[in-house]
Amino acid sequence: MATTATHAFLRRKIYFFSDAHLGIGASESDREKEQQIVAFLDMVARDGRELFIVGDLFDYWFEYRSVVPRGYVRLLGKLAALVDAGIAVTYLAGNHDFWMRGYLREELGIAIHGEPIERTLAGKRFYICHGDGLDPTDRGYRFLKRVFRNKVNIGLFSLLHPDLATAIARWSSQTSRKHTQDKPREEKSLLEFAAQRIREGCHVVIMGHSHVPTLTPVNGGTYVNLGDWIRHCSYAVFDGKATTLHHWNAQRAPRPRTRDKRRS
Repeated sequence: MATTATHAFLRRKIYFFSDAHLGIGASESDREKEQQIVAFLDMVARDGRELFIVGDLFDYWFEYRSVVPRGYVRLLGKLAALVDAGIAVTYLAGNHDFWMRGYLREELGIAIHGEPIERTLAGKRFYICHGDGLDPTDRGYRFLKRVFRNKVNIGLFSLLHPDLATAIARWSSQTSRKHTQDKPREEKSLLEFAAQRIREGCHVVIMGHSHVPTLTPVNGGTYVNLGDWIRHCSYAVFDGKATTLHHWNAQRAPRPRTRDKRRS
């Protein structure tokens, strides 16, 4: 009983990360990235009580009735182990996650959300979303989003052989990336959106998508962009009092990169 109580006390942190885009690079670098994320999840297992994956864990993901993309068994097994250990794992779909069905929920126990969510954590109101499609001038991406999330199109796509579907999915991911990655205008849109949510009563707004790790006080609250695991290996932690942004380094204990001084 004492050991169980100790574990419950230690598991007080809530972790957030996004935009790993596994599958974007060569197989060797992809395996190295997977190993880094698995090591990060080992840390989550030690003192985390909840994990939010805020979109685009994979560069593309499509589920047939009985087939899912090849690979990443170490990562998927680690996520399942977190859930089995009592750590809640929530996945918010990003712009590379158009074709999720029930696999991660049914096989791994992960809660899946296709839309933004609000959660109250230790008395703080969090708004969490991937962040895609917030730029009102980006009509090209908004059109692609409607095409990719259309149920009829998804049904037709599922009739393709998985090898052909994978090739098309890689093309669609590259097309989406051209519309979305690292635009200053888009980063401004994310910040403005976060400011509006904070004006409406949220304390912390967490997003990904822009691949630029950021923690900024806004309107008495905090805007966090989680960055990515392509260049930054960044993630956020809420310890019940403060939200902090970190860079993962497997060679030494992670240290805070930025801290919200007003402890939002």
